[in-house]
Amino acid sequence: QVQLVESGGGLVQPGGSLRLVCAASGSSSTYDMGWYRQAPGKQRELVAYITWRDTTNYADSVKGRFTISRDNAKNTMYLQMNSLKPEDTAAYYCNRRLNPTSWGRGTQVTVSS
Repeated sequence: QVQLVESGGGLVQPGGSLRLVCAASGSSSTYDMGWYRQAPGKQRELVAYITWRDTTNYADSVKGRFTISRDNAKNTMYLQMNSLKPEDTAAYYCNRRLNPTSWGRGTQVTVSS
């Protein structure tokens, strides 16, 4: 089973940027992959995904600020987050867009002044 490890989170001021990294233990190139987030007391939501053909899609709340990309040769996916807002504060996870496999530990993003 593919294991997913997220990294790159941290504390950043509003308007700042972070780049999240998702490393997969095996190949994920044939899957649509996504970045999810879960804020305290809220359900996990899909914020961006990239298809196996590299088509991208974003939730309205992050469109124009976040960019998802992948490097299949490295089994790695990225989420560049710019113009961060306090409401982006959450634990961020990566997984398949459809039929998610086991979840990793996530990486915490906190946007606060």
